[in-house]
Amino acid sequence: MTFSFSIVLVWLDLAGVFFFAVSGSLLAARKQFDIIGSLLLASVVGLGGGVIRDIIINAGPPVAFTNPAYLAPPLLAAALVYFLFSSVQRFTSLLVLFDAVGLALFCITGTLLALSAGMHPMAAALLGVTTAVGGGLLRDITANEVPRLFDPKDLYALPAFAGAAMTVVLSITGTFNAVTGSAVAAVVFAFRVTAWRRHWYVPLAVRGWHRLRTDAAKSGTED
Repeated sequence: MTFSFSIVLVWLDLAGVFFFAVSGSLLAARKQFDIIGSLLLASVVGLGGGVIRDIIINAGPPVAFTNPAYLAPPLLAAALVYFLFSSVQRFTSLLVLFDAVGLALFCITGTLLALSAGMHPMAAALLGVTTAVGGGLLRDITANEVPRLFDPKDLYALPAFAGAAMTVVLSITGTFNAVTGSAVAAVVFAFRVTAWRRHWYVPLAVRGWHRLRTDAAKSGTED
């Protein structure tokens, strides 16, 4: 990995931290947390996925704790939401939109960093997904929300899987660049937002679960 490409990855990572951090501060505002809670939730979601990634690839101390630049996006996100939220609170889709951008960027940077660390392509794709969904999972748990990752009425991990897989293929074939990387990010973002708007979902863990639950309820009523 060349020096210039490493710098690009850092900037993409910082952008992902910012967009995720805004989603955390928006959720904090919706839950009526104070400014400190907003900053902490922004930090959890913005930095959580990257910390998990750096620990798994054994990159030494996570970059979030060694590079002061990573502290700026959560601070900026909390400040922006503090001053602007009163004028945008009616737009409930903002949280999903910012989250979708963070998801798109992190599935790419997580995969590329895993590949640069020598991980197998399949493992690198899985780590890209983990990087993308890890912060959101921590955010929702911290805010006492049902994690979007486990919401049966939403698609969250699947767009990240698609983005990580495309990143692996492009990287292996030597065709990953600014244009193709932007295209991957756009596809992941569009996939995530469209799935949310159209209520796409995957089958539940048990086939016919709704029918079984209904039958059980009827049986209980008859008893």
